[in-house]
Amino acid sequence: MPRFKGIEPLEFIDMKVFRGNIIDQREDALEFVKEHIKLQAKIIGTQRVEKWEYPLEAIREAITNAIVHRDYEIQSNVQIRIFDDKLEVWGVGPLPKPLTVEDLKKKHKSILRNPLIGKSFFLIKFIEERGTGINRIIKSCLEYGLPEPLFEEISGSLVVTFRKYKISEEIMRELSEEERTIVEFIKEKGQISRQKCVSLLNVSPTTAFRYLKSLEKKNIIKRAGRGKNIHYILL
Repeated sequence: MPRFKGIEPLEFIDMKVFRGNIIDQREDALEFVKEHIKLQAKIIGTQRVEKWEYPLEAIREAITNAIVHRDYEIQSNVQIRIFDDKLEVWGVGPLPKPLTVEDLKKKHKSILRNPLIGKSFFLIKFIEERGTGINRIIKSCLEYGLPEPLFEEISGSLVVTFRKYKISEEIMRELSEEERTIVEFIKEKGQISRQKCVSLLNVSPTTAFRYLKSLEKKNIIKRAGRGKNIHYILL
């Protein structure tokens, strides 16, 4: 479990290897993450609200999936790699056939490589309904105001990458008040539609579209979805 300095896997500032049973390893891995991500606090009304850089429930789910679906015949380890701008959870082994990375975001059948581990984790409530974990990870990140995680097969293993936004304060200062309002809304809600932009800014559809296109040209947001489901997310 390395914590790297900067945004490239060149120099690490902390490294731990966890032993013991897979139940303890799951919790130890999450504690390592908490040691190396920021916990922010702000006052909302009269209450102090604390928020981690990433949603812990999504990271826990990714770690759990990596343990349950690991190919234990491969001489390698599940890894969590923490960088300044992202956090990666590396599994061991490819997705069970015939699943593909593209299938993960759709409604799909759960194919357990290790059914006994999967059943045990289900009985102790470490996992919920099978085949829904990826969608919960995505939903947690979007509700947290973060980009949708990346799901990739790299060197024959599934890698889940949690990303931060890279919109600096300097860039934000260069935006118009309306553009900043749109960006802050997407940070909080994960996305915005043109119709929501109209009501949020109290402007005409044409004006709302102009602000959205301006943010697109500045490579801050991008359009996603099709037809009636078109919306905008942060890059």
